[in-house]
Amino acid sequence: MNEEVVAAEVTETIETAEKVVENSESFSDVTHHAADVAVEKTNEFVNYMKSLITWGHLFRLIGAIIILLIMWVIYKCVHKALKKVPEEKVSAHNMMILQKGVKYLFYLVSGMYILSLFGVNINAIWGAAGIAGLAIGFAAQTSVSNLISGVFVLSEKTMKVGDYITVGGESGIVDSVGLLSVKIHTLDNQMIRIPNSTIINSNFTNNSYFPRKRMTFAVSIDYKTDMKTALAAIKTVPELCSTVLEEPAPAAWFDGFDDSGIKMTLAVWFIPSDLIQTKNDVFIGIKQRFDEAGINIPFNRLDVSVLEGGKS
Repeated sequence: MNEEVVAAEVTETIETAEKVVENSESFSDVTHHAADVAVEKTNEFVNYMKSLITWGHLFRLIGAIIILLIMWVIYKCVHKALKKVPEEKVSAHNMMILQKGVKYLFYLVSGMYILSLFGVNINAIWGAAGIAGLAIGFAAQTSVSNLISGVFVLSEKTMKVGDYITVGGESGIVDSVGLLSVKIHTLDNQMIRIPNSTIINSNFTNNSYFPRKRMTFAVSIDYKTDMKTALAAIKTVPELCSTVLEEPAPAAWFDGFDDSGIKMTLAVWFIPSDLIQTKNDVFIGIKQRFDEAGINIPFNRLDVSVLEGGKS
């Protein structure tokens, strides 16, 4: 019985050894095949690269590089030429639009030329771009609205860089005017982005559009004051203010009778950049002239009576 067991174990061992040998030979064959495939693919790639490295392809590459360099030099020259144009001929706003247009044109032409070198059909790209544009337009109607509004904003020329504007309760100095939005910074140096659609659909005020601006000052005088004396006094206030313009000439008039006094108005013209100084100087001048003429400016008073012993 033991001999039969030993014989069975020997037989099993021999069969296992034969399978290991067969598997080893199979693994070796697979390894050799994979190596042959890798060598074959490498040779194909090397041969392909050798086929590309020809004098004709080399000359085409050098020519493409030269053309791109020429385009880049032309772009830089145009960019520098635009910077040298005096602001009297082209405003800063229009200059910014021109510079952006030249830059985008350079990128577009360079990209199309590079694609053409790889045999890409440019007409097909334009067609695909049109379809993609429609799809994007439907998906982003707000952006399209801002874009269309931006065209109107740029064409109307209602503002330029450096103007002080007010839109939707926000006021600030214009930093840039783009196709999608206008960026301003407030007097406390906070940046605000205003979509162009907001500018088109809401009240818009450009405080710097005209070179001169008028400001009115309302003041009251006591009913005991001689009206001719008060009018003569307030008309001399602009003489004390260096930023008030002589043309158009300042004006002063009575504006009605109030509960506490006679209302007067003084109107002066000034340059928008002198707003703060003009306002301060006029207020100081009104007080100074009225004090010199002995004119009282009425104000609310509160009379307090002290009762003694519960009797008034």
